[in-house]
Amino acid sequence: MIYPIIIFIYMSILFIIGTIKKNNSIVDVGWGLGFIVIAISTLLFSNNYSPTRIIISALVIIWGTRLSTHIYKRNRNKPEDFRYMEMRKKFGKHILIKSYLYIYMLQGLLMAIISLPIILNNTYKSNINAFTIIGIIIWITGFIFESIGDYQLKRFITNPNNKGKIMDKGLFKYTRHPNYFGESLMWIGIFFTSIIKFNSLIGIISPLLITYLLVYVSGVPLLEKAFDNNLAYQEYKKRTSKFIPWFRKENI
Repeated sequence: MIYPIIIFIYMSILFIIGTIKKNNSIVDVGWGLGFIVIAISTLLFSNNYSPTRIIISALVIIWGTRLSTHIYKRNRNKPEDFRYMEMRKKFGKHILIKSYLYIYMLQGLLMAIISLPIILNNTYKSNINAFTIIGIIIWITGFIFESIGDYQLKRFITNPNNKGKIMDKGLFKYTRHPNYFGESLMWIGIFFTSIIKFNSLIGIISPLLITYLLVYVSGVPLLEKAFDNNLAYQEYKKRTSKFIPWFRKENI
């Protein structure tokens, strides 16, 4: 299959850009765009523009564009993310090869696995079915959660009156990470949309993997680590659901 080669070339280009700019945060901006590259390339190589292929590709393009634009605006004119700064110190004189392997190629591998529903959908002959409708509804719900969550957090952070305070209003009243929950939902939706035949079920690895990464690896843990010594946030943690939205605990 040509798709691993496309991902390899794409991540290698990102590595070159990040090395020239001396800022590996570029990989975060390139994450969403990478899925767009996969969606468009698999669609074009399929040479069959059926409704489901158009739908799933459109969903991925919308998600990837919004995510990459959001991260680009957030990181613009800012120094390299603290995660990559720590890696830079840790890698030392082997910074180039280790960054290439552990940052870019590793994310490329994850991208290839998570893209499985897109590749399956754009490879097999498909028609709109009940799973397509269910998937679209789930995806829209996730998109709303992620978009509103990011918007509410941005407004909160940019308000100087909120300096030193913890965001616990809006969607953040029901989950500490509405944007991550929304992203997980969108990939569950993409999986459902891609269900064509029995062997399509292997695509379940996509939402499972990205949800695991968000909850236990690169999302929630890294973000909440910065608040380990914040008493207000620790109180917020006790009362508010970690991931799946739920009513706040009042009597603690």
